[in-house]
Amino acid sequence: MKVQEKRVVIVTGGNRGIGKAIVHEFAANGDIVYVISRHKGEEAGAVFFEADIRDIAKMKEILQTIYKENKKIDILVNNAGIMEDALIGMISSENILEQFQINTFSVIELTQLASRFMKRNKKGSIINIASIIGVMGNAGQSVYSATKGAVISFTKSAAKELSGDGIRVNAVAPGIIQTDLIDHVPEEKMKKRIENISMGRTGLPEEVAKTVVFLASDDASYISGQIIGVDGGAVI
Repeated sequence: MKVQEKRVVIVTGGNRGIGKAIVHEFAANGDIVYVISRHKGEEAGAVFFEADIRDIAKMKEILQTIYKENKKIDILVNNAGIMEDALIGMISSENILEQFQINTFSVIELTQLASRFMKRNKKGSIINIASIIGVMGNAGQSVYSATKGAVISFTKSAAKELSGDGIRVNAVAPGIIQTDLIDHVPEEKMKKRIENISMGRTGLPEEVAKTVVFLASDDASYISGQIIGVDGGAVI
């Protein structure tokens, strides 16, 4: 999918897994890509800012820098996230706070910051990376599920609120994707999870990335407030 004018794209947590694949897709498309991550990565065609997305003052500074350099911000992909499993009754307050700060609060804060710049040009696309777990829930992941469920609800409300400014807001809800997040899952447990996927396999980061790039494109100009599952039919 090619576009004539280079778009300015910001991706959080783009140094590995799904985020890295998203950065690669936008860069291959010829877009100007900025990555905000706690750990600096290397991806051809991308500029990295090493920062913690919980530091809102720093986020404001980075977005101001990007806007000054380009006179616009076209696309924001809120991808950064963490997953910490814990059974109910064993969940620490620190676990709850950290997951909500990174998975949910930062999505809201960065959407606020980016949308202010997008409003100046009356155009923009924000894509939040949610999760199938935020739709279906999962034992042992109640907090993670809650953080992603909140992202889904926020996406729908933000889409309604920002549409008048030409800003579209959507979310992608990946299923089981082949990243290091699932490396710790025992083989037998993973086999059972795959049995519940209609397509009978795990997904690839590239499959999520291509969906994100589509939602950010003009081909998706009438799509907003949607939660697109990239889960191999797991929710059917």
